[in-house]
This record gives sequence, C-alpha cells and structure tokens, in this order.
Amino acid sequence: MNSNNGEHALVIGASSGIAQAVIKQFLTHSSVSKVDAVSRRCISHTFGEKVAYHDIDSSHESQIKAFIAARKAEGITYRYIVCTIGFLHNQELGIKPEKRLEDIQAEAMQQYFAINTIIPTLWLKNLPAVVARNSPTTMAFFSARVGSISDNRLGGWYGYRASKTALNMVIKNAAIEYARRHKQVTLMAYHPGTVDTGLSKPFQANVPQQKLFTPAFTAQCLVQQLETAQAEYSPYYVDWDAQNIPW
Repeated sequence: MNSNNGEHALVIGASSGIAQAVIKQFLTHSSVSKVDAVSRRCISHTFGEKVAYHDIDSSHESQIKAFIAARKAEGITYRYIVCTIGFLHNQELGIKPEKRLEDIQAEAMQQYFAINTIIPTLWLKNLPAVVARNSPTTMAFFSARVGSISDNRLGGWYGYRASKTALNMVIKNAAIEYARRHKQVTLMAYHPGTVDTGLSKPFQANVPQQKLFTPAFTAQCLVQQLETAQAEYSPYYVDWDAQNIPW
C-alpha cells in the first residue's frame, strides 16, 4: 500500500447508519490503518484520526474524479471499498415504492436510477485508478434481494427493483472488465437484510423481530465476507448470511 503502513478502506455514502457501522467495524481491524469516509452530508459521528472525511456529491462525476485523483497522487490504493448509497422513498418528494402499474411516475423512476444505479456506476468507472495491481481489493455495493429477477414472486416496487437489477448487471459487467485489468479485484452485490434505519422504517411492520437487524450486525456480516471473498468467484450476489442470491 502507500506510505502509511497497513490497509486502506473507502466507505461511500458514509453518513448513513449502516455506513457508520461499517466504519466502526473497519476500525476494529488492526490491518486497516486508514478509512476514507465519503459523503455529501455532514457525518455526525467522529471516529478519530484513522478516519478522513470528504464532502463529495457523488451525483457529480467531476467530484468523484477529483477525489480519486487526489488519492492516486498520495499513492493510496484500497483493500476494501464499500458503497452504501441507496434510495427507497422520500416523503418530501412524494416518492414511495409502487404497489401497481398505475403508481409509476417518470420522475420517481429517474430518481431511483440516478441514485441506485448511476452513482455506483460512476464510482466503478473511476475506482481502477486506486486499485493495486498485485494485491487484492474487494468492493461491495449495496444491492437488494428484490433486485433478483428470478426471485421476484411478489411484483411491485417497480423503480426500486429495476434500479437494483440494473446495478446488479453493472456489477456483473464490471467484474468481467476488472478481471481483465485487475485480476485480484472482487466485486460484490450485497443485500444487508432489513436493517433498522430510516430507509426501511416505513416497511418494518411485517418484519419478524429476529429479521430486523441492527446496523452493527449487518456491518459485521459484511466485513467478514469482504475478508473471505475471492476474486476467482467474482462477482458475488449475496445476503447478510453469505447465502447466494439468484441473479
């Protein structure tokens, strides 16, 4: 790695509850010397000198490029990269998962794809510059089980499902190209389960208590999988319990 001994981690969308739990989990590992936390909103928690905070609006690729260029100039490459960015509902904008075809709105669909698909794609496009040539890197992008085409038996949630399915295809595509250029990179589409955060709050009523996870629990599950993932099996589409999800 670079001049600071140890491995580096990058957390994108670092203001979310899950992302902050992921940062805490990384900090428990003696091998991780530095965590770069990227967010467009102020991060409320202060983790100490091992975490560097970066205010970046990922909807603007120029800001992603500038961040990547700065890290490359510092000689940084990342061992772990986690992107937790995702969008399900917004009361102010009147956007919520559709129950039927008549609920579909073009503006809502655009928002789902802009956040759930396009932003992660822009990061995947630019990350090769901070990936080591001769050591492993594992990247996890938060997907969802409802993005599975073959596992869809309930219907509904058109925008969210479709944008996560599109993200899964981007990850599959990128894994092929990364394998040609960076053979030790592993890509992962990760389903964290239903986590007790603002994103899932309106949809928790029918979730069994034992299936409503804390951010700390899903972060621990994720980091364990990041450590054991192998490039030869990339890309993964897995849930919090390390069970494969059908594409």
